[in-house]
Amino acid sequence: MNTFEKVIDQTSIDTVATLANEIWNQHFVSIIGQDQVDYMLDKLQSSNAIAKQLNGGYEYYIISNDNKNVGYLGLLSEDNLSRMMISKIYIKSEARRLGVGGSALKFLKELSKERNIKTIWLTVNKHNKDTIEWYLRKSFVVVEEVKKDIGSGFFVDDYIMEMKND
Repeated sequence: MNTFEKVIDQTSIDTVATLANEIWNQHFVSIIGQDQVDYMLDKLQSSNAIAKQLNGGYEYYIISNDNKNVGYLGLLSEDNLSRMMISKIYIKSEARRLGVGGSALKFLKELSKERNIKTIWLTVNKHNKDTIEWYLRKSFVVVEEVKKDIGSGFFVDDYIMEMKND
């Protein structure tokens, strides 16, 4: 069974940062390289960065499968636009293909319906093929391409994908 615990204190922030370090090193090194993974973890997924995001309106949830932490979500509701951005949805490699991602997406869709949010969107690296295919199977569509300088000579080269939450 999958559960979602809202991140509300330093202990849970530290848990997310630990999960981020493990998952990003498992999954993204082959896509963007170790140097960029290290940079992005420090700038975006360290305990300090997560705390700042929480203070800026982001929400984080720790995903557990059978009482074991296996991933996390980050989201930002754009109330004035009736949109929700999935900022993060990351799952440990050993928990993939167990329905955790589908359960997380269902959780996000229910949350967005409660908030009267009509569109869920995200960015995904163009070279993250399996993840892109998964989102396409879940009714997301590519609506835009974006290449953005994130500092220190690093760039993200992403698709913006969205789905309508009917």
